[in-house]
Amino acid sequence: MTEKKHENHTLDPENWDEIRALGHQMIDDLVNYWQGIREEPTWKPIPEEIKSTFDTVVPKQGLAPAQVYEQFKTTIFPYNKGNVHPRFFAWIQGTGNPMGVWGDLLASGMNPNVAIGEHAPMYVDQQVVSWCKEIMGFPENSSGILVSGGSMANITALTVARNSFRDREIRKKGLQQTAEKLLIYCSVETHSCIQKAAEIIGLGTDAVRKIGVNKHFEMLTDELEDQIRMDISEGFTPFCIVGTSGTVNTGAIDPMEKLLSLSKKYDLWFHVDGAYGALCKLDPIYSDRLKAIEEADSLAFDLHKWLYVPYEVGCTLIRDKKKHRDSFAVNPNYLLQESRGLAGGLDSINNYGFELSRGFKALKVWMSLKEHGLEKYRKMIAQNNRQAEYLAELVKSEPLLELTAPVSMSITCFRRIEPGFSEEQLKELNREILLRLQESGIASPSSTILNGKYTFRIANVNQRTRFEDMDLLVKEVLRIGHEILKTESF
Repeated sequence: MTEKKHENHTLDPENWDEIRALGHQMIDDLVNYWQGIREEPTWKPIPEEIKSTFDTVVPKQGLAPAQVYEQFKTTIFPYNKGNVHPRFFAWIQGTGNPMGVWGDLLASGMNPNVAIGEHAPMYVDQQVVSWCKEIMGFPENSSGILVSGGSMANITALTVARNSFRDREIRKKGLQQTAEKLLIYCSVETHSCIQKAAEIIGLGTDAVRKIGVNKHFEMLTDELEDQIRMDISEGFTPFCIVGTSGTVNTGAIDPMEKLLSLSKKYDLWFHVDGAYGALCKLDPIYSDRLKAIEEADSLAFDLHKWLYVPYEVGCTLIRDKKKHRDSFAVNPNYLLQESRGLAGGLDSINNYGFELSRGFKALKVWMSLKEHGLEKYRKMIAQNNRQAEYLAELVKSEPLLELTAPVSMSITCFRRIEPGFSEEQLKELNREILLRLQESGIASPSSTILNGKYTFRIANVNQRTRFEDMDLLVKEVLRIGHEILKTESF
Protein backbone atom coordinates (compact mmCIF):
# COMPACT_ATOMS: atom_id res chain seq x y z
CA MET A 1 0.00 0.00 0.00
CA THR A 2 1.39 3.37 -1.05
CA GLU A 3 1.85 5.81 1.78
CA LYS A 4 -0.15 9.00 1.21
CA LYS A 5 1.99 12.13 1.06
CA HIS A 6 0.58 15.21 2.76
CA GLU A 7 1.33 18.71 1.57
CA ASN A 8 1.92 21.46 4.10
CA HIS A 9 0.66 24.89 3.08
CA THR A 10 1.33 28.19 4.83
CA LEU A 11 0.77 31.93 4.35
CA ASP A 12 4.26 32.74 5.59
CA PRO A 13 6.70 33.99 2.93
CA GLU A 14 9.09 31.69 1.15
CA ASN A 15 11.79 34.31 1.53
CA TRP A 16 11.86 36.07 4.92
CA ASP A 17 14.55 38.53 3.79
CA GLU A 18 12.32 39.78 0.98
CA ILE A 19 9.32 40.36 3.27
CA ARG A 20 11.61 42.09 5.78
CA ALA A 21 12.91 44.44 3.09
CA LEU A 22 9.37 45.14 1.91
CA GLY A 23 8.32 45.95 5.46
CA HIS A 24 11.21 48.37 5.80
CA GLN A 25 10.16 50.01 2.54
CA MET A 26 6.57 50.42 3.78
CA ILE A 27 7.79 52.10 6.97
CA ASP A 28 10.13 54.38 5.01
CA ASP A 29 7.29 55.36 2.70
CA LEU A 30 5.01 56.15 5.64
CA VAL A 31 7.62 58.26 7.41
CA ASN A 32 8.34 60.15 4.19
CA TYR A 33 4.59 60.69 3.77
CA TRP A 34 4.23 62.18 7.25
CA GLN A 35 7.40 64.23 6.97
CA GLY A 36 6.27 65.86 3.73
CA ILE A 37 2.53 65.92 4.37
CA ARG A 38 2.36 69.72 4.68
CA GLU A 39 3.41 70.05 1.03
CA GLU A 40 0.77 67.59 -0.16
CA PRO A 41 -2.87 68.44 -0.98
CA THR A 42 -5.31 67.77 1.82
CA TRP A 43 -7.44 65.67 -0.55
CA LYS A 44 -7.44 64.55 -4.18
CA PRO A 45 -10.43 63.41 -6.27
CA ILE A 46 -10.21 59.73 -7.23
CA PRO A 47 -10.00 59.27 -11.04
CA GLU A 48 -12.62 56.98 -12.53
CA GLU A 49 -9.93 54.66 -13.91
CA ILE A 50 -8.65 54.15 -10.36
CA LYS A 51 -12.14 53.48 -9.02
CA SER A 52 -12.63 50.86 -11.74
CA THR A 53 -9.70 48.84 -10.36
CA PHE A 54 -11.82 48.08 -7.29
CA ASP A 55 -14.63 46.61 -9.37
CA THR A 56 -13.03 43.23 -10.08
CA VAL A 57 -13.67 39.64 -9.02
CA VAL A 58 -11.78 37.99 -6.19
CA PRO A 59 -8.23 36.99 -7.20
CA LYS A 60 -7.88 33.29 -7.97
CA GLN A 61 -4.09 33.30 -7.87
CA GLY A 62 -1.82 35.44 -5.76
CA LEU A 63 0.78 38.05 -6.64
CA ALA A 64 4.23 38.59 -5.22
CA PRO A 65 4.12 40.78 -2.07
CA ALA A 66 6.05 43.55 -3.83
CA GLN A 67 3.42 43.62 -6.60
CA VAL A 68 0.60 43.86 -4.07
CA TYR A 69 2.32 46.78 -2.37
CA GLU A 70 2.92 48.49 -5.71
CA GLN A 71 -0.81 48.31 -6.43
CA PHE A 72 -1.49 49.85 -3.03
CA LYS A 73 0.94 52.69 -3.74
CA THR A 74 -0.68 53.55 -7.06
CA THR A 75 -4.39 53.03 -6.34
CA ILE A 76 -4.95 53.58 -2.60
CA PHE A 77 -2.15 55.54 -0.94
CA PRO A 78 -2.49 58.70 -3.10
CA TYR A 79 -6.24 58.96 -2.46
CA ASN A 80 -6.43 58.94 1.32
CA LYS A 81 -9.15 60.94 3.09
CA GLY A 82 -6.46 63.32 4.30
CA ASN A 83 -7.14 63.48 8.04
CA VAL A 84 -3.40 63.09 8.65
CA HIS A 85 -2.92 66.49 6.96
CA PRO A 86 -2.47 69.65 9.07
CA ARG A 87 -5.35 71.42 7.31
CA PHE A 88 -7.93 68.67 7.66
CA PHE A 89 -10.78 70.16 9.70
CA ALA A 90 -13.77 67.98 8.75
CA TRP A 91 -16.04 65.83 10.93
CA ILE A 92 -13.88 65.86 14.11
CA GLN A 93 -11.46 63.21 12.88
CA GLY A 94 -8.05 62.89 14.48
CA THR A 95 -4.67 62.72 12.79
CA GLY A 96 -3.01 59.82 14.58
CA ASN A 97 0.66 59.85 15.59
CA PRO A 98 3.73 57.82 14.53
CA MET A 99 4.17 55.88 17.79
CA GLY A 100 0.48 54.98 17.74
CA VAL A 101 0.92 53.60 14.22
CA TRP A 102 3.83 51.46 15.38
CA GLY A 103 1.62 50.32 18.24
CA ASP A 104 -1.00 49.17 15.75
CA LEU A 105 1.69 47.43 13.70
CA LEU A 106 3.01 45.57 16.73
CA ALA A 107 -0.50 44.75 17.93
CA SER A 108 -1.38 43.27 14.52
CA GLY A 109 1.85 41.30 14.46
CA MET A 110 1.22 39.84 17.91
CA ASN A 111 -2.41 39.31 16.89
CA PRO A 112 -3.92 38.51 20.29
CA ASN A 113 -7.64 38.34 20.93
CA VAL A 114 -7.80 40.72 23.88
CA ALA A 115 -10.99 39.41 25.43
CA ILE A 116 -9.96 36.49 27.59
CA GLY A 117 -6.92 34.62 28.81
CA GLU A 118 -3.73 35.14 30.79
CA HIS A 119 -1.50 37.23 28.53
CA ALA A 120 0.15 40.64 28.78
CA PRO A 121 -2.23 42.49 26.39
CA MET A 122 -5.07 41.93 28.88
CA TYR A 123 -3.08 43.83 31.50
CA VAL A 124 -2.21 46.62 29.07
CA ASP A 125 -5.91 46.95 28.26
CA GLN A 126 -6.74 47.13 31.95
CA GLN A 127 -4.03 49.74 32.54
CA VAL A 128 -5.27 51.96 29.70
CA VAL A 129 -8.81 51.82 31.10
CA SER A 130 -7.41 52.71 34.53
CA TRP A 131 -5.59 55.68 32.98
CA CYS A 132 -8.85 56.78 31.35
CA LYS A 133 -10.57 56.66 34.74
CA GLU A 134 -7.77 58.71 36.27
CA ILE A 135 -7.89 61.32 33.48
CA MET A 136 -11.66 61.69 33.83
CA GLY A 137 -11.73 61.70 37.62
CA PHE A 138 -13.71 58.48 37.93
CA PRO A 139 -13.15 56.43 41.11
CA GLU A 140 -10.68 53.54 41.10
CA ASN A 141 -13.44 51.02 41.75
CA SER A 142 -15.43 52.16 38.71
CA SER A 143 -15.47 50.17 35.49
CA GLY A 144 -14.66 50.68 31.85
CA ILE A 145 -14.06 49.11 28.48
CA LEU A 146 -12.30 50.10 25.27
CA VAL A 147 -14.56 50.02 22.21
CA SER A 148 -14.43 51.06 18.56
CA GLY A 149 -15.58 54.64 19.08
CA GLY A 150 -18.18 57.03 20.41
CA SER A 151 -21.22 55.30 18.93
CA MET A 152 -20.34 51.97 20.51
CA ALA A 153 -19.29 53.70 23.73
CA ASN A 154 -22.67 55.43 23.98
CA ILE A 155 -24.76 52.35 23.26
CA THR A 156 -22.72 50.37 25.80
CA ALA A 157 -23.42 52.96 28.48
CA LEU A 158 -27.12 53.26 27.64
CA THR A 159 -27.48 49.48 27.71
CA VAL A 160 -26.15 49.49 31.27
CA ALA A 161 -28.47 52.38 32.14
CA ARG A 162 -31.48 50.47 30.79
CA ASN A 163 -30.55 47.13 32.38
CA SER A 164 -29.94 48.87 35.73
CA PHE A 165 -33.33 50.54 35.82
CA ARG A 166 -34.68 50.03 39.34
CA ASP A 167 -35.32 46.34 40.05
CA ARG A 168 -37.07 45.47 36.79
CA GLU A 169 -34.58 42.79 35.61
CA ILE A 170 -34.86 44.12 32.07
CA ARG A 171 -31.91 42.09 30.86
CA LYS A 172 -33.68 38.88 31.83
CA LYS A 173 -37.33 39.74 31.21
CA GLY A 174 -37.06 42.24 28.38
CA LEU A 175 -38.89 45.50 27.94
CA GLN A 176 -42.18 43.76 27.15
CA GLN A 177 -42.42 42.74 30.79
CA THR A 178 -41.85 46.32 31.96
CA ALA A 179 -44.94 48.46 32.33
CA GLU A 180 -43.01 51.72 32.33
CA LYS A 181 -42.48 53.70 29.14
CA LEU A 182 -38.82 54.61 29.56
CA LEU A 183 -37.58 57.97 28.27
CA ILE A 184 -34.15 59.43 27.46
CA TYR A 185 -33.54 63.20 27.41
CA CYS A 186 -30.94 65.01 25.29
CA SER A 187 -30.66 68.23 23.33
CA VAL A 188 -31.57 68.76 19.68
CA GLU A 189 -27.81 69.13 19.07
CA THR A 190 -26.94 65.71 20.52
CA HIS A 191 -25.20 63.25 18.19
CA SER A 192 -27.50 60.95 16.20
CA CYS A 193 -25.90 57.86 17.76
CA ILE A 194 -27.98 58.49 20.90
CA GLN A 195 -31.16 58.06 18.86
CA LYS A 196 -29.72 54.96 17.19
CA ALA A 197 -28.80 53.56 20.60
CA ALA A 198 -32.37 54.09 21.85
CA GLU A 199 -33.68 52.24 18.81
CA ILE A 200 -31.27 49.34 19.20
CA ILE A 201 -31.89 48.83 22.93
CA GLY A 202 -35.59 48.59 22.25
CA LEU A 203 -36.87 51.98 23.43
CA GLY A 204 -37.56 53.43 19.99
CA THR A 205 -37.15 56.89 18.52
CA ASP A 206 -40.22 58.25 20.30
CA ALA A 207 -38.55 57.53 23.65
CA VAL A 208 -35.90 60.18 22.95
CA ARG A 209 -37.05 63.60 24.12
CA LYS A 210 -35.00 66.25 22.31
CA ILE A 211 -34.77 69.48 24.26
CA GLY A 212 -34.18 72.90 22.73
CA VAL A 213 -30.97 74.90 22.99
CA ASN A 214 -30.00 78.51 23.69
CA LYS A 215 -28.09 80.87 21.40
CA HIS A 216 -24.88 79.06 22.37
CA PHE A 217 -26.45 75.72 21.30
CA GLU A 218 -26.51 74.45 24.92
CA MET A 219 -29.44 72.47 26.31
CA LEU A 220 -32.17 74.55 27.97
CA THR A 221 -32.45 73.09 31.45
CA ASP A 222 -35.74 74.82 32.31
CA GLU A 223 -37.32 73.26 29.23
CA LEU A 224 -35.78 69.92 30.21
CA GLU A 225 -37.30 70.01 33.68
CA ASP A 226 -40.69 71.09 32.31
CA GLN A 227 -40.59 68.14 29.89
CA ILE A 228 -39.65 65.70 32.65
CA ARG A 229 -42.53 66.89 34.84
CA MET A 230 -45.01 66.74 31.96
CA ASP A 231 -43.91 63.23 31.00
CA ILE A 232 -44.27 62.00 34.58
CA SER A 233 -47.77 63.49 34.78
CA GLU A 234 -48.71 61.69 31.56
CA GLY A 235 -47.58 58.29 32.83
CA PHE A 236 -44.13 58.05 31.25
CA THR A 237 -40.98 57.07 33.13
CA PRO A 238 -37.91 59.28 32.65
CA PHE A 239 -34.78 57.24 33.30
CA CYS A 240 -31.76 58.91 31.67
CA ILE A 241 -30.40 62.37 30.87
CA VAL A 242 -27.67 62.61 28.24
CA GLY A 243 -25.45 65.66 28.48
CA THR A 244 -23.09 66.46 25.62
CA SER A 245 -19.55 67.58 26.28
CA GLY A 246 -18.81 69.15 22.91
CA THR A 247 -21.53 68.87 20.27
CA VAL A 248 -20.39 67.88 16.81
CA ASN A 249 -21.99 70.93 15.23
CA THR A 250 -20.47 73.73 17.28
CA GLY A 251 -18.56 72.23 20.21
CA ALA A 252 -21.25 73.42 22.63
CA ILE A 253 -21.11 72.13 26.20
CA ASP A 254 -24.41 71.39 27.89
CA PRO A 255 -24.79 72.85 31.42
CA MET A 256 -23.28 69.82 33.14
CA GLU A 257 -23.75 70.87 36.77
CA LYS A 258 -27.42 71.61 36.22
CA LEU A 259 -27.98 68.34 34.36
CA LEU A 260 -26.27 66.46 37.17
CA SER A 261 -28.48 68.22 39.70
CA LEU A 262 -31.65 67.38 37.76
CA SER A 263 -30.61 63.74 37.41
CA LYS A 264 -30.25 63.50 41.19
CA LYS A 265 -33.50 65.38 41.81
CA TYR A 266 -35.53 62.99 39.64
CA ASP A 267 -33.40 59.86 40.30
CA LEU A 268 -32.26 59.55 36.70
CA TRP A 269 -29.12 58.02 35.19
CA PHE A 270 -26.75 60.79 34.10
CA HIS A 271 -24.76 59.88 30.99
CA VAL A 272 -22.24 62.16 29.30
CA ASP A 273 -21.56 61.87 25.59
CA GLY A 274 -18.03 63.23 25.50
CA ALA A 275 -17.01 61.49 22.30
CA TYR A 276 -15.47 64.71 21.04
CA GLY A 277 -14.99 66.94 24.03
CA ALA A 278 -14.55 65.00 27.28
CA LEU A 279 -10.77 65.17 26.93
CA CYS A 280 -11.11 68.97 26.80
CA LYS A 281 -11.21 68.55 30.58
CA LEU A 282 -7.41 68.66 30.28
CA ASP A 283 -7.54 72.30 29.10
CA PRO A 284 -7.57 74.46 32.27
CA ILE A 285 -9.90 76.97 30.61
CA TYR A 286 -12.60 74.29 30.25
CA SER A 287 -11.88 72.04 33.23
CA ASP A 288 -14.40 73.70 35.60
CA ARG A 289 -17.23 73.50 33.07
CA LEU A 290 -16.56 69.78 32.66
CA LYS A 291 -16.07 69.01 36.36
CA ALA A 292 -19.48 67.32 36.60
CA ILE A 293 -18.20 64.53 34.35
CA GLU A 294 -16.54 63.15 37.46
CA GLU A 295 -19.96 62.45 39.01
CA ALA A 296 -21.66 61.02 35.91
CA ASP A 297 -23.05 57.50 36.01
CA SER A 298 -21.42 56.83 32.66
CA LEU A 299 -19.20 58.53 30.12
CA ALA A 300 -18.41 57.88 26.45
CA PHE A 301 -15.37 59.39 24.76
CA ASP A 302 -13.00 58.81 21.87
CA LEU A 303 -9.24 58.43 22.05
CA HIS A 304 -8.82 58.61 18.28
CA LYS A 305 -9.97 62.24 18.36
CA TRP A 306 -8.25 64.28 21.04
CA LEU A 307 -5.68 61.73 22.13
CA TYR A 308 -4.58 61.72 18.47
CA VAL A 309 -4.12 57.94 18.28
CA PRO A 310 -4.88 56.09 15.03
CA TYR A 311 -8.37 54.81 14.36
CA GLU A 312 -10.12 53.28 16.06
CA VAL A 313 -10.51 53.33 19.83
CA GLY A 314 -13.07 54.80 22.19
CA CYS A 315 -13.89 54.24 25.84
CA THR A 316 -16.94 53.73 28.03
CA LEU A 317 -16.64 54.39 31.75
CA ILE A 318 -19.32 53.17 34.17
CA ARG A 319 -19.34 54.40 37.78
CA ASP A 320 -20.90 51.21 39.21
CA LYS A 321 -18.81 48.18 38.20
CA LYS A 322 -21.43 45.67 39.36
CA LYS A 323 -24.13 47.25 37.22
CA HIS A 324 -21.72 47.20 34.28
CA ARG A 325 -20.84 43.53 34.68
CA ASP A 326 -24.41 42.47 35.42
CA SER A 327 -25.49 43.99 32.11
CA PHE A 328 -23.21 41.82 29.96
CA ALA A 329 -21.69 38.87 31.83
CA VAL A 330 -22.37 35.40 30.46
CA ASN A 331 -20.48 32.17 31.15
CA PRO A 332 -20.87 29.53 28.42
CA ASN A 333 -19.00 26.23 28.78
CA TYR A 334 -16.42 27.17 26.17
CA LEU A 335 -15.38 30.26 28.18
CA LEU A 336 -14.62 28.61 31.50
CA GLN A 337 -12.09 30.55 33.54
CA GLU A 338 -9.39 28.81 35.56
CA SER A 339 -7.31 29.95 38.51
CA ARG A 340 -4.12 29.32 36.52
CA GLY A 341 -2.93 28.46 33.01
CA LEU A 342 -3.96 30.15 29.78
CA ALA A 343 -7.58 30.46 30.92
CA GLY A 344 -6.56 32.14 34.16
CA GLY A 345 -5.91 35.82 34.72
CA LEU A 346 -8.25 38.77 34.49
CA ASP A 347 -12.01 38.81 34.16
CA SER A 348 -13.03 38.42 30.50
CA ILE A 349 -13.70 41.70 28.71
CA ASN A 350 -16.71 39.94 27.21
CA ASN A 351 -18.36 40.40 30.62
CA TYR A 352 -18.37 44.17 30.11
CA GLY A 353 -19.45 44.62 26.49
CA PHE A 354 -20.82 43.11 23.29
CA GLU A 355 -17.59 41.85 21.77
CA LEU A 356 -15.73 38.61 22.35
CA SER A 357 -13.33 39.00 19.44
CA ARG A 358 -11.38 42.22 19.74
CA GLY A 359 -7.92 43.39 18.76
CA PHE A 360 -5.13 44.82 20.89
CA LYS A 361 -6.36 48.41 20.49
CA ALA A 362 -4.96 49.44 23.88
CA LEU A 363 -1.34 49.19 22.74
CA LYS A 364 -1.36 52.31 20.54
CA VAL A 365 -2.84 54.28 23.44
CA TRP A 366 -0.34 52.82 25.91
CA MET A 367 2.64 53.57 23.67
CA SER A 368 1.43 57.10 22.82
CA LEU A 369 0.89 58.06 26.45
CA LYS A 370 4.20 56.49 27.44
CA GLU A 371 5.99 58.50 24.76
CA HIS A 372 4.38 61.92 25.31
CA GLY A 373 2.94 61.94 28.82
CA LEU A 374 -0.33 63.54 29.86
CA GLU A 375 1.12 67.04 30.19
CA LYS A 376 2.00 67.10 26.49
CA TYR A 377 -1.60 66.20 25.68
CA ARG A 378 -2.83 69.05 27.88
CA LYS A 379 -0.75 71.42 25.76
CA MET A 380 -1.90 69.91 22.46
CA ILE A 381 -5.62 70.08 23.33
CA ALA A 382 -5.24 73.63 24.62
CA GLN A 383 -3.38 74.52 21.43
CA ASN A 384 -6.27 73.32 19.25
CA ASN A 385 -8.68 75.39 21.35
CA ARG A 386 -6.52 78.50 21.09
CA GLN A 387 -6.24 77.97 17.32
CA ALA A 388 -10.05 77.95 17.07
CA GLU A 389 -10.19 81.20 19.04
CA TYR A 390 -7.46 82.69 16.84
CA LEU A 391 -9.43 81.78 13.72
CA ALA A 392 -12.50 83.46 15.19
CA GLU A 393 -10.53 86.66 15.72
CA LEU A 394 -9.35 86.55 12.10
CA VAL A 395 -12.95 86.12 10.95
CA LYS A 396 -14.16 89.04 13.07
CA SER A 397 -11.46 91.26 11.62
CA GLU A 398 -12.67 90.65 8.03
CA PRO A 399 -15.81 92.58 6.93
CA LEU A 400 -16.68 89.88 4.36
CA LEU A 401 -16.65 87.06 6.91
CA GLU A 402 -19.15 86.28 9.65
CA LEU A 403 -19.08 83.98 12.68
CA THR A 404 -22.21 81.83 12.72
CA ALA A 405 -21.81 80.39 16.23
CA PRO A 406 -19.86 81.20 19.37
CA VAL A 407 -16.50 79.44 19.46
CA SER A 408 -16.51 76.51 21.85
CA MET A 409 -13.63 74.12 22.36
CA SER A 410 -11.89 73.70 19.00
CA ILE A 411 -14.77 74.33 16.57
CA THR A 412 -15.11 77.59 14.65
CA CYS A 413 -18.14 78.15 12.42
CA PHE A 414 -18.15 80.99 9.91
CA ARG A 415 -19.14 81.95 6.38
CA ARG A 416 -18.39 84.39 3.57
CA ILE A 417 -20.99 87.13 3.27
CA GLU A 418 -21.80 89.51 0.42
CA PRO A 419 -23.94 92.67 0.71
CA GLY A 420 -27.35 92.29 -0.87
CA PHE A 421 -27.22 88.52 -1.21
CA SER A 422 -30.16 86.38 -0.11
CA GLU A 423 -29.65 83.36 2.15
CA GLU A 424 -29.96 81.07 -0.86
CA GLN A 425 -27.30 83.03 -2.75
CA LEU A 426 -25.00 82.97 0.28
CA LYS A 427 -25.51 79.24 0.56
CA GLU A 428 -24.47 78.70 -3.06
CA LEU A 429 -21.48 81.03 -2.73
CA ASN A 430 -20.19 79.35 0.42
CA ARG A 431 -20.87 75.88 -0.91
CA GLU A 432 -18.80 76.63 -4.00
CA ILE A 433 -15.97 78.05 -1.88
CA LEU A 434 -16.00 74.93 0.28
CA LEU A 435 -15.86 72.57 -2.70
CA ARG A 436 -13.01 74.49 -4.31
CA LEU A 437 -11.06 74.48 -1.04
CA GLN A 438 -11.39 70.70 -0.93
CA GLU A 439 -10.85 69.98 -4.62
CA SER A 440 -7.77 72.21 -4.81
CA GLY A 441 -6.31 70.43 -1.79
CA ILE A 442 -5.85 73.69 0.15
CA ALA A 443 -7.90 72.65 3.19
CA SER A 444 -10.71 70.30 4.14
CA PRO A 445 -13.38 71.96 6.25
CA SER A 446 -16.86 70.49 6.42
CA SER A 447 -20.22 72.25 6.37
CA THR A 448 -23.34 72.49 8.47
CA ILE A 449 -26.55 74.53 8.70
CA LEU A 450 -26.85 76.80 11.75
CA ASN A 451 -30.03 78.86 12.20
CA GLY A 452 -30.71 78.44 8.49
CA LYS A 453 -27.21 79.59 7.48
CA TYR A 454 -24.92 77.40 5.38
CA THR A 455 -21.67 77.42 7.31
CA PHE A 456 -18.04 76.37 7.14
CA ARG A 457 -17.32 74.17 10.13
CA ILE A 458 -13.67 74.07 11.20
CA ALA A 459 -13.37 71.19 13.66
CA ASN A 460 -9.77 71.04 14.76
CA VAL A 461 -8.52 67.96 16.63
CA ASN A 462 -5.35 68.02 14.60
CA GLN A 463 -1.93 67.61 16.20
CA ARG A 464 -0.20 68.93 13.06
CA THR A 465 -2.12 72.21 12.68
CA ARG A 466 -0.21 75.47 13.13
CA PHE A 467 -1.61 78.94 13.76
CA GLU A 468 -0.44 80.01 10.30
CA ASP A 469 -2.76 77.39 8.79
CA MET A 470 -5.66 79.51 10.05
CA ASP A 471 -4.19 82.57 8.35
CA LEU A 472 -3.95 80.63 5.10
CA LEU A 473 -7.52 79.34 5.41
CA VAL A 474 -8.97 82.83 5.80
CA LYS A 475 -6.84 84.18 2.98
CA GLU A 476 -7.97 81.41 0.62
CA VAL A 477 -11.66 81.71 1.53
CA LEU A 478 -11.52 85.39 0.61
CA ARG A 479 -9.50 84.77 -2.57
CA ILE A 480 -11.72 81.97 -3.85
CA GLY A 481 -14.87 83.94 -3.00
CA HIS A 482 -13.54 86.89 -5.01
CA GLU A 483 -12.75 84.64 -8.00
CA ILE A 484 -16.21 83.09 -7.93
CA LEU A 485 -17.96 86.46 -7.83
CA LYS A 486 -15.93 87.62 -10.85
CA THR A 487 -16.90 84.61 -12.97
CA GLU A 488 -20.21 83.28 -11.66
CA SER A 489 -23.69 84.78 -11.54
CA PHE A 490 -25.99 84.24 -8.57
